[in-house]
Amino acid sequence: MKLEAKDIFKRLKVEFGESVIELKEEQGSDAVITVDSKKILDISLSLRDNEDFLFDYLMSLSGMDYKTELGVVYDLYSTKKNHKIGIKAIIDRENPALLSVEGVWKSANWHEREAYDMFGIKFEGHPNLIRILCPYDWEGYPLRKDYKTPEYYHGFKVPY
Repeated sequence: MKLEAKDIFKRLKVEFGESVIELKEEQGSDAVITVDSKKILDISLSLRDNEDFLFDYLMSLSGMDYKTELGVVYDLYSTKKNHKIGIKAIIDRENPALLSVEGVWKSANWHEREAYDMFGIKFEGHPNLIRILCPYDWEGYPLRKDYKTPEYYHGFKVPY
């Protein structure tokens, strides 16, 4: 049975209590449930394994910069139930880290590496958390709002 976002939210709230913070539904976009970042792995396992949810496909994982804090949004889909949901975890800007979900959904591997490379978000337990888009010795995280593009890299002018 396909579940609506409010039903997914209620069921997660029963299972995880205060770790499930809020549901946002806006016309024209998928619903998003904000969760405690410390519980992201447990909540992800429930979303994948619980017979009511069966979210077997991580469509995308995106790093976000909200100026005062960073976040990660997980867009999930169930191929068996035909429902989808967004899950958002807010993390500290100064120490941006949360547990990897690569063991839950293998597609998280490259997505987490991209969020690490572009935002500096560390995914604890990731099997190979290295840069994926920038050179390995690049300094800074290009998609952070406070990022300053360097004028030169290894003696070459950086175009921007």
